[in-house]
Amino acid sequence: HGVSRVAGSQTRSDQAREKELQHITRYNELVELIAETQYTVEVLNLTTKLLTENPEYYTIWNHRRRVLQHLFPTQAESASLSSDSHQTTLDLITADLSLTTSLLRQYPKCYWLWNHRYWALQVGEARLQVAAARKLWQGELQLVTIMLGADSRNFHAWSYRRFVVGELERIPAQPDEAIHSKQSQSMTEAEFAYTTKMIKANLSNFSAWHNRSKLIPKLLDERDSDDAERRHMLDNEFALIHEAFLDPFDQSIWYYHQFLMGTLSSRNSRESAIILDLTDNDQKRYCEQEINFIKEILEDEEECKWVYEVLLQYSTSFPSLKGNESVITSDDLREWLSKLRGLDPLRNGRWTDIERTLDLQSKGLVSQ
Repeated sequence: HGVSRVAGSQTRSDQAREKELQHITRYNELVELIAETQYTVEVLNLTTKLLTENPEYYTIWNHRRRVLQHLFPTQAESASLSSDSHQTTLDLITADLSLTTSLLRQYPKCYWLWNHRYWALQVGEARLQVAAARKLWQGELQLVTIMLGADSRNFHAWSYRRFVVGELERIPAQPDEAIHSKQSQSMTEAEFAYTTKMIKANLSNFSAWHNRSKLIPKLLDERDSDDAERRHMLDNEFALIHEAFLDPFDQSIWYYHQFLMGTLSSRNSRESAIILDLTDNDQKRYCEQEINFIKEILEDEEECKWVYEVLLQYSTSFPSLKGNESVITSDDLREWLSKLRGLDPLRNGRWTDIERTLDLQSKGLVSQ
C-alpha cells in the first residue's frame, strides 16, 4: 500500500551470526518444552513467549487453545454463574485479546491472530453472561475501526469487521442501549455510512467498495424502500462512482461500476438487486448513460486499458446495446479491441476470444 520495502544488509558479522544461531537454539528448545509439558498456566506463558516471537506458528495457537480449554472453569462451574468462575473465564479471554492486540500492531495481516481473536470471543459468548459477551464484541468493533484507520485497505480487518457486526446484530441488546426491536438493532445504516466515509478518505479501497455492494440490498429492504427510492439509490451510486473516476487507472473503481451495471441484469435475485421492477427501458437508459460517460473518459485517458475492457464487456452483456449504432458502432468495437491488443499484448488470447464472441472476424471488421 505504497510503503516500500527496505532491503536488509547482505553481509553479517560473525558476532551477529553467532547471536542468530543462539536465538534459533533457544527457539527450538522452547518449542520442545511446550510439546512435552502438560496443560498448565506455565505452558500458557511459554506459548505466549513463543507466539510473540513467531505469531505465524499456527500449531502453537492450536496448542494454546487446548491449554485454555483446560484452564477454563468446568461446564458445571460455568452453569452456576458464580462470580469466581465468571471472572476466571473473563480474565483468560481478556488476556488473550490483549496479547493478540499487541501482536496485531506489528502483524496486522496475520491470519492466525484474527482467527484466534474470533475463537476467544466465541468462547466468551458461550461461557459468559450476555452483557459481558456483548461488551467484548463492542470492544472488537472499536479495535477494528482503529485498525482500519491505520490501514484502510486491510482486507483482514474488513472481513473481521463483518463478523463482529453480525455478532452484535445477533446478540440481544442490553436495556441501557435503548434498542427496542430486532429491526432497530441492525447496524446496516451505520455500516453503510462508514463505507461512505472510508471511500471518500481513499477512493482506492477495494474492501470498502465491496462492503458497500453487500450492504445496499439489505439497506433497501430494511428501509422498505419503494420503487422511486430504489431508483434514487442507484442514481446516487452512479453519481458517487462518477466522482471517483478522477483516476480511471484505479481498478477498484471499475469493479464497483461493474457491480452497479450488474444490478441491471434481469437474472438478479432480490438479494443482489437494487431496482426490483427493472424494465427494458430502464436498462436501456442506464446502459446508454454509462456507455456515453465512459466514452467521455476516453477523450483524456486513451492509454487506460480498463476503459476499453469494460466497454467491450458491457457491449456483450446487455441486449439493449446490441444493434444500437447511436451508442456503439462496429468501428468502436474494432478500435477498442485494437487498443487492448496494444496496451495489453500478454492477454492477446483473451482479446481474440472476445473478438469471436462479437463475431467480428466473420464480418471482416477486425484483422487477424
